[in-house]
Amino acid sequence: MSTTTQPLPQRTIYPILFTIAFTHFINDLLQAVIPSAYPLLKTSFHLSFAQIGMITFTFQLMASLLQPFVGTYTDRHPKPYSLAIGMGFTLAGLLLLSHAGGYYPILLAVGCVGIGSSIFHPESSRVAYLASGGKRGLAQSIFQLGGNAGSAAGPLLVALIVIPYGQGNIAWFTLVAILGIIILFKIAAWYKVQIAFRASGKAGIIAEERHHLSKQKVAFAIVILLLLIFSKYFYMVSMTNYFTFYLIERFQLSIQQSQVYLFAFLAAVAVGTLMGGPLGDRFGRKYVIWFSILGAAPFTLLLPYANLFWTVILAVLAGIVIASAFSAILVYAQELIPGKVGMVSGLFFGFAFGIAGIGSALLGRLADHTGIIYVFNICAFLPLLGIITGFLPNIEKKKTAGKLNI
Repeated sequence: MSTTTQPLPQRTIYPILFTIAFTHFINDLLQAVIPSAYPLLKTSFHLSFAQIGMITFTFQLMASLLQPFVGTYTDRHPKPYSLAIGMGFTLAGLLLLSHAGGYYPILLAVGCVGIGSSIFHPESSRVAYLASGGKRGLAQSIFQLGGNAGSAAGPLLVALIVIPYGQGNIAWFTLVAILGIIILFKIAAWYKVQIAFRASGKAGIIAEERHHLSKQKVAFAIVILLLLIFSKYFYMVSMTNYFTFYLIERFQLSIQQSQVYLFAFLAAVAVGTLMGGPLGDRFGRKYVIWFSILGAAPFTLLLPYANLFWTVILAVLAGIVIASAFSAILVYAQELIPGKVGMVSGLFFGFAFGIAGIGSALLGRLADHTGIIYVFNICAFLPLLGIITGFLPNIEKKKTAGKLNI
């Protein structure tokens, strides 16, 4: 990947998009090591579901709180090499996790991984935006595809590398983190060139379309989008963190078998993510959001009553449909608040991680008191909240051209 070529923002720069998507793959693969190792950690350290939930809460809290601040700061002062620094925190967290001897060291380890994620996401999302050439939905889908593919691959690799041989083998994943750091240094060099050209005014910039909504209507729309993120991620956390326990308890599967089915769900999420952005570019983001959240409800409502075969099929279908929302939501929000890519990305990634952390803690405590099967019966109703998408304004029909501000 060359860093000396003059930037061409008028076209989609696919090498950069796929490279930053690959680093997103690495980042989220390393994050996925944490929930994938839960069955092993639960057995080794005699953890309760509530403690499992608090581990996720700690990770998600650290991954969420910093992101809006990182995004807001880097909107004004871009920091290309912070991408590699974030991956360095993730590397340190994995080393700590591989040697953690109890509950509190585990919390410290996952907190480090969460900090790494909070640094990585706002700036990497901006890189995808800069390389989009105006195809922002497509760019976010490619970027998100990398992350979701990493989340899907994580449980499979943990099942092969960690579960049979023990917690210490988590350290092997630090080699992947080192690869990510090397690639992110290359990305940072390209990013730095983009900043210099935009500062000099030599680069042609694509005009960004702006709406004419009042601040109150924008704020109301952002609240609706955050509620939809709540619905999506509260359900997603029930699957990513507790689907293996559900399968083990209901169908008496082994840990490794349950990880394979979790991989199937997460792979479906990756497919749905790739679909959402381009469909939003073509048909309108509001319609994709509506279909994605509310459209998953029939599958989630049937899942708790299905046999093993249909449980997997319904989980895959729900994953494809519900995953198509995030790219459309994020780009819709960026269009609501133009010129604040980092802040919007940090807010929505941070809120998503925060909701996932709170959800995991609450669902873990609920599972301790009522059982994991009851938890899945309750979570099945969450996608019905997608009905509130109807309150979003149709900004894509009321835009006028304006100057792009990054």
